[in-house]
Amino acid sequence: MGMCGFAGEIAHDRAADVAAVATMTDTMVPRGPDAGGTYAQDRVALGHRRLSIIDLSPAGSQPMHDPELGLTIVFNGCIYNYPELRKELIGKGHRFFSHSDTEVLLKAYREWGDRFVDRLHGMFAFAIVERDSGRVLLGRDRLGIKPLYLAEVDGGLRFASTLPALVAAGGIDTSIDPVALHHYLTFHAVVPAPHTILNGVRKLPPATTLAVEPDGTRREVRYWEPVFERDPARAGWGERDWEDAVLESLRVAVERRLVADVPVGCLLSGGLDSSLIVGLLAEAGQHGLETFSIGFEAAGGEEGDEFKWSDIVAERFGTIHHQLRIGTERMLPALDGAIAAMSEPMVSHDAVAFYLLSQEVSKHVKVVQSGQGADEVFAGYHWYPPMASAGEGDVAGAVERYRAAFFDRDHAAMAALVQPGYLAAADESGRFVTDHFAAPGAAGGVDRALRLDTTIMLVDDPVKRVDNMTMAWGLEARVPFLDHDLVELAATCPPELKTAQDGKGVLKEAARRVIPHEVIDRPKGYFPVPALKHLQGPYLDLVRDALHAPAARDRGLFRPEAVDQMLADPNGRLTPLRGNPLWQIALLELWLQRHGIGGPAA
Repeated sequence: MGMCGFAGEIAHDRAADVAAVATMTDTMVPRGPDAGGTYAQDRVALGHRRLSIIDLSPAGSQPMHDPELGLTIVFNGCIYNYPELRKELIGKGHRFFSHSDTEVLLKAYREWGDRFVDRLHGMFAFAIVERDSGRVLLGRDRLGIKPLYLAEVDGGLRFASTLPALVAAGGIDTSIDPVALHHYLTFHAVVPAPHTILNGVRKLPPATTLAVEPDGTRREVRYWEPVFERDPARAGWGERDWEDAVLESLRVAVERRLVADVPVGCLLSGGLDSSLIVGLLAEAGQHGLETFSIGFEAAGGEEGDEFKWSDIVAERFGTIHHQLRIGTERMLPALDGAIAAMSEPMVSHDAVAFYLLSQEVSKHVKVVQSGQGADEVFAGYHWYPPMASAGEGDVAGAVERYRAAFFDRDHAAMAALVQPGYLAAADESGRFVTDHFAAPGAAGGVDRALRLDTTIMLVDDPVKRVDNMTMAWGLEARVPFLDHDLVELAATCPPELKTAQDGKGVLKEAARRVIPHEVIDRPKGYFPVPALKHLQGPYLDLVRDALHAPAARDRGLFRPEAVDQMLADPNGRLTPLRGNPLWQIALLELWLQRHGIGGPAA
């Protein structure tokens, strides 16, 4: 059914505000350019924008109402096992009037209740309304691939696929949330659910359903949690067994993601992860596979493209390959569009790259597979190996090592940067990571870091970035490395197999059976957008203007002397992850200004 956008309101003791829901829905036309619809009954109203991927006929349109069951749904995502579920439900006596995965969700809810989500393979956010009782169930997929934002308004609860949609309808506290600001500026711009940068907007955590009962009571249930411990059933496995299992699981994940009534392409960076997906798609018999690579002009002595590697893979598997070269003159104008497409401020340089890549790709295909998630699921980052020396009981040691590698600044540096009115009372980010590391279900230091990165960081950095930037152009991205069966398998894999060979050892060994060796053994590449790391010329002007704009002055987020110091030496200090701290604060201001939000602290 594809990437779409939806919105709604559940009023407590009044009729739902249909006009507000229409306003929210209208902001999401790029997410769903093909069709739109609304539904209202008493205290509940729903709105939807559609991008047609499965069942392109009007029978697949939304909000979808089933008069026989008395249920209505809005849904964003794709359920890859919907044909199997449909068959099972027909066997149980359900009648179908469409071929869409959306309708399968309605019948599955009726058949299995709230825990029907346990049976779903895919990415999803949804709202299901019971006509007769007025009960509403909201839900989000296990790895948070699809977004769902919430806001309390006078007399009701609103929800939408994007944060700006909620803001557009008004009546929301748009002041800055100091806890979220702490995460943004220290925890590498990762703001974990339920927080967002705005006090008045929350987000439903991944792997969670939220039931709103007819009397207004709410119940949140976390329905899935991967266990990062060794499975006794796999105690006898050797390296070869793990490689076999990983390859088989990834092969299934890739094939699952071919479900569509339109062609599926693949983003090909030339790295291990996307190359392996292309190889497996080719093995699955995808002929005429279209692949896409992007590259930038070099800056500050850094190479900006990896075409050499993507060409090897495209040639090996005979794909129809598109090379996209982006000159600096295209980058600057695209920044505004990329920032507009962000549901939350995203500091990563990749955002504008993905925005431009998606614009290009959307001219050729409507659906692409993408390699996001492999580094988190299979331990590709440099901070995992040092975590191994933090033993089972040593949470503090694990937190220390993780902070040193991942955090942008400590609490003291935070206090020196942020005005007192916006400074969280305590080291919120440090506390968050410590609590997460201390929770049961992770065997040691590496497991703790992998669990945090897979269930938190991945969701609110790479995955959200891919969703936002592809959706800006009505493109659907599918991420096989986030297949929950694969994630569960990888979580039980001994960490030393994952951290081997400078990271992703078990995946590299499995990949040798599918893709050219030189792509596996190459030096690890990044996705550099050199102009945003090394700020100069028009980029530096943009940053300076944003930080000196009247809106920034009125807001007063940052201490002026700290800002002046950074502007005087714009490329002087990079964060441990080689990000530019000046870009980080400027991006936040640019985002707030672009969306016209975020007043001074209340």
